[in-house]
Amino acid sequence: MAELRDQVDVEDPQAHIPLLESNHNQSSQPTKEEDDEEAHLDSAFKLFDTLLGLLGFHQSSVFSCVLSWSVFVLVGVVLPVVVLQLSDCAAYEKYQIKDFELDVVASHACLAAVSLLCLSHNLRKYGITRFLSVDRQITSLARFRKEYVKKIRGSIRLLIFWALPCFLLKTAREVIRILYAERLSWGLSVATILAMVISWTYLTLISLSAAIVFHLMCNLQVIHFDNYAKLLQTESEVLVLIEDHIFLRYHLSKISHRFRIFLLLDFLVVSATQFMTLFQTTRYTTRVTLLNGGDFAVSAIVQVVGVILCLHGATKISHRAEGIASVASRWHALVTCGPGEVSQPRYPNGNGNSDSPDRLKSMTCTYSESDLESLDIVTMPTTTQLASYMSSYHKREAFVMYLQMNPGGITIFGWTVNRALLNTIFFLELTLVTFVLGKTLVFT
Repeated sequence: MAELRDQVDVEDPQAHIPLLESNHNQSSQPTKEEDDEEAHLDSAFKLFDTLLGLLGFHQSSVFSCVLSWSVFVLVGVVLPVVVLQLSDCAAYEKYQIKDFELDVVASHACLAAVSLLCLSHNLRKYGITRFLSVDRQITSLARFRKEYVKKIRGSIRLLIFWALPCFLLKTAREVIRILYAERLSWGLSVATILAMVISWTYLTLISLSAAIVFHLMCNLQVIHFDNYAKLLQTESEVLVLIEDHIFLRYHLSKISHRFRIFLLLDFLVVSATQFMTLFQTTRYTTRVTLLNGGDFAVSAIVQVVGVILCLHGATKISHRAEGIASVASRWHALVTCGPGEVSQPRYPNGNGNSDSPDRLKSMTCTYSESDLESLDIVTMPTTTQLASYMSSYHKREAFVMYLQMNPGGITIFGWTVNRALLNTIFFLELTLVTFVLGKTLVFT
């Protein structure tokens, strides 16, 4: 694989990989439509890059790194802590609002810090275009540009779709807190609401953006696996199919390597936060209401949505990669059993010509007595024809076995993120939930 990768990096990007070859002649001049598609793709990359830059993910220099983390500490940590510490009210002491909200700020800031650290490191190392497309050659292919633009714009809409409702919930919760817990002037009340909402929204956008970037990268790879499944229907050269699959698995390995720390830390932080929330709310002797526990609910929605986006993207591409073996097995069976395929031995008829009837017609036709009598003059295949057919059959069989043994997918230190891992995570979470409930509700 290392040798294959070195050849791709050195040679012409379009000369080596059959899967990455365009359907049209490469020497032809690009049309106006292709130029427009390339412009749309560049615009989509720039829009996504600008959005990540506004959130502080661009840390290519020392100044930008210091500025990004300074804004993160001031807006995401210092601002809400100062507002909560300056809020001195009897209702805060009665309902323990301050203690609950400080815990929420700490957990929310930890998750955002993990997202900012991991994603900014990858963007600084690879750049937005190479980072999202995994390989610099992919974006030069015309037939993938429309799908890339569609996926990138869909990811931006997905970020807005989840961030806007959470923003409205947080704003409503802060208004309720000001109305019932504090007796401040209108100016101080508005300033407090703005400070808390801005800080919370900033941290939320950072954590959701990292999850959506990973989700987007998995969806972009789905495009190539769908194209590979179509290639199985037209390509008969087994070596070409194996080389293409090696490149697809190599791209998935790069995505897994770049995001494994983020995924692991994201799961750990979210799980620890949820169990801390469960422990605090169940051991709390007084009534838990929207006033003192509303931030737990809103923060939990954001964190769970981020985890679901990561798991959905990872399992989707993992199952798509595992499903390629099923597609190849069906292709192998059709080529082997279909009488009209190229790799099937063709028996000459009485005139010396090869018979290659349509597959469906040959399966449904009925033979008359004269047809059966004509079988007596059909000559048997030669040794060369049989050897060629058996060689092609064994190549296809080896290819199917290769796919079954090397399915690919998103992995976290060797564990493939698929349904089996999701079941394991579910039962671990359920065990921890019952343990916490036993400690807080049963024994106390």
